[in-house]
Amino acid sequence: MGGVMTTEEQSERINLIPIYIMGKQYMVPESLTIMKAMEYAGYTLIRGVGCRGGFCGACGTAYRVLGDPKLYFGLACQTVVQPGMYLAQLPFFPARRAAYHLEDLEATSTQLFSLYPELLRCLGCGACTKACPQELDVRSYMAAGMRGDIAKMADMSFDCIMCGLCAARCPAEEGQYNIAILARRLYGRYMAPRSAHLAERLEEIRAGQFDATMEELKGLDENALKERYKARDIEPK
Repeated sequence: MGGVMTTEEQSERINLIPIYIMGKQYMVPESLTIMKAMEYAGYTLIRGVGCRGGFCGACGTAYRVLGDPKLYFGLACQTVVQPGMYLAQLPFFPARRAAYHLEDLEATSTQLFSLYPELLRCLGCGACTKACPQELDVRSYMAAGMRGDIAKMADMSFDCIMCGLCAARCPAEEGQYNIAILARRLYGRYMAPRSAHLAERLEEIRAGQFDATMEELKGLDENALKERYKARDIEPK
């Protein structure tokens, strides 16, 4: 017999699996991410949710799977649920963040150690690396920081999304992500090579070279802007 399926019939065709959210069991579709599964289960996510694209780091989640003693970490917006998954969200982990004005700092190891002396407590255990949902080698970039190699620490931590899961697992109670972003700021402010073509373009903007073009764009409607955007010159990859 043909026809439109009822809600019950549709549900029967969806493979539901058991997961546990804060200790309570819910049956959810196996294809959902943790975040979508929580919403399917009836949770309204106000905290611990941000970009939903794996970039903001707001949805750090710890979980275990029934029968597996290992503690896993992931981003709720990216990690797909598994049967018997026990979930606990860690939307914010308290870690010490030094107060500073970047303009008053120097790109030296002494500066790094004075703001974050706990950097020198690193045990090299690798728990931070195991916890990173971006699969960054956190232990190695912390080791670079301990050697005073700010450039390497900045480069190796470039993809850090500040979720804080590394700090949640650190036995030395370091805030790796706060230390690493200081290294990136110091590198960007004081050590990175200056871009000559960027300086030239800024001078052209200050001189008013693009004022007429900007006025023209501001006068276009939405559809015209979209067409102009599609017709733009794109640099080859």
